Amino acid sequence: MFFSFTIPTSVECGAGIARKTGELLSARQIGKVLIVTDAGVRRAGLLDAVIPSLMAHGIEYDVFDETEPNPSAESIMKGLARLRQTDIRCVLAIGGGSSIDTAKGIAIMGLNEGHILNYEGVGKIPNAGYPVIAIPTTAGTGSEVTASTIVTNAQTKFKAAVISPHLYPKLALLDAELTLGLPPAITAATGMDALTHAIESYTSKAASPASRALAIEAVRIIGKHIRSAYFVGDDLHSREQMLIASMMAGAAFAQSRLGNVHAISHTLGGIFNIAHGVANAALLPYVLAFNLPACPELMKDIACALDVDTAGLPADAAAQAAVQAVLRLNGDLGIPRTIRELGVSLDQLPKMVEDAMRSGNVRVNPRLTRPEDIQSIIERAYHGIVE
Repeated sequence: MFFSFTIPTSVECGAGIARKTGELLSARQIGKVLIVTDAGVRRAGLLDAVIPSLMAHGIEYDVFDETEPNPSAESIMKGLARLRQTDIRCVLAIGGGSSIDTAKGIAIMGLNEGHILNYEGVGKIPNAGYPVIAIPTTAGTGSEVTASTIVTNAQTKFKAAVISPHLYPKLALLDAELTLGLPPAITAATGMDALTHAIESYTSKAASPASRALAIEAVRIIGKHIRSAYFVGDDLHSREQMLIASMMAGAAFAQSRLGNVHAISHTLGGIFNIAHGVANAALLPYVLAFNLPACPELMKDIACALDVDTAGLPADAAAQAAVQAVLRLNGDLGIPRTIRELGVSLDQLPKMVEDAMRSGNVRVNPRLTRPEDIQSIIERAYHGIVE
């Protein structure tokens, strides 16, 4: 077996660690940063956990708070213009995956020519960008430890993946205190995003023993703690466990890529501007049902990690139990059962199929996938047919 495994991002975890940001950046001789965030995070006062620490250590800062839910190339280039107005040489992302992806795009374009969309694909970025420090405020994307950023082309409504080792953040700070105020709907969407990452990484054709170990443990942690994070909200232990699991799932799929859920959800986000985590969650049972014949043993592992009793069940039945476990979890967390409820229209079906097939995730999906398969998955997810 041949595989590579690299996690170049340093991770620091602990409740309240965001208040040490200035100290940690000063130790790295960083004297000025562009904070990339969104208006909601700023209004919620989450920057207040960081900015006093920066000031205490003499670190200057500017704030770009125009991150979009599905980051567009235009917003990244706008943030780049802000960066170039100053002598800032470091980008500090504070927010969810959209803020972190935007920060990565801004930082990489700081030292590369042209337009961010010129680098769609794998390994096309020639130069390292400015360092990125990531402080996630949601437990979902794992973008704080991945080598990718997702950029929406506003003209074509296509979400392009830009993937390069140059996109790994240098440092990630996991502070569960910053996630305590998340509304239940966002907790559900981001938590199911993390679960989708873990499951698709575990079943990916490109998975390795190392990535699978991270992925299946992330499934187990999420299955154990997501309901408490959702229904209780202020349970710091569950919030921290979800943040750790999200990071682990991100580290796993940075090595293995993902699968058909992400291939389709990216096109739903691009065309219909649907939140990424909700799209993933709604699609996941239908893709699992499609993949079942190709990887029943792996799906049995997933069922066990979700605390399903599979004793005495044949592999196929245990695999089907994993699909049902995800359906129950979606129901408990208020995730719509169909993508129709998210605003998807089958009038756009040909474009959805075409755009999904452009994704490199299709090639590592455990079951061989043709355009007609993508169409069938979308139609089943639209009508709520899980078999």
